[in-house]
Amino acid sequence: MGLTKPHAVFIPFPAQGHINPMQQLAKLLHYKGFHITFVNTEVTHKRLINSLGANSLDGLPTFRFETIPDGLPASHPRDVPSLCVSTNKTGLAPFRELVKKLNSSPNSPPVTCIIADGVMTFTLDAAHELGIPEVLFWTTSACGFLAYAQYHRLIEEGLTPLKDESHFTNGYLDTMVDWLPGMKDIRLKDMPSFIRTTDPNDVMLEFMVGETERTKKASAVVLNTFKSLEQEALDAISNK
Repeated sequence: MGLTKPHAVFIPFPAQGHINPMQQLAKLLHYKGFHITFVNTEVTHKRLINSLGANSLDGLPTFRFETIPDGLPASHPRDVPSLCVSTNKTGLAPFRELVKKLNSSPNSPPVTCIIADGVMTFTLDAAHELGIPEVLFWTTSACGFLAYAQYHRLIEEGLTPLKDESHFTNGYLDTMVDWLPGMKDIRLKDMPSFIRTTDPNDVMLEFMVGETERTKKASAVVLNTFKSLEQEALDAISNK
């Protein structure tokens, strides 16, 4: 019976604010009858065990935990920009091999879908190669996702990166951005804070532009929101 279940592989970005909503979605699908494999980075896995106890991630026969490396040395402090760059550059090969291993395992059903964090889009290449549909789960709100998706235009319009540090304090961030779909009366200061940089090669700005662009390759996108809260933003996304 267990080997006929749909099998979803979850992989969150290695930060607690991403792991928690991903686990909530995984639990919902598990309740609906899915076999779940939840993939953390090796460092995250060790931290969770240290925090929750030695047997905390043993899982169930139909809800298992696996790990892949994050590509950083053991002594690295693992700041967000470094994790973004490293997982993007090094994550594909170990993730692809893990999915292949799961597909050949006699103890679990074949992988039927991948549900990856919206900022772990390297997984799309593995999904495409192995012929598995992939859903991207953006753990932000719908408005947050829409704002990230407009970063490229903010750059094209010359609104970011900021020209100099005076723009942090001289009222420049009160500039209205009145062309954002699904969002009214938005100022630069209301946008996700990665735009607040004077670096023309800012790592996080470039990373978010790339990740939102690659979202188009996913089979579907899941957002962490409710229709009653963000109907206009959801309508704008649906019309894209």
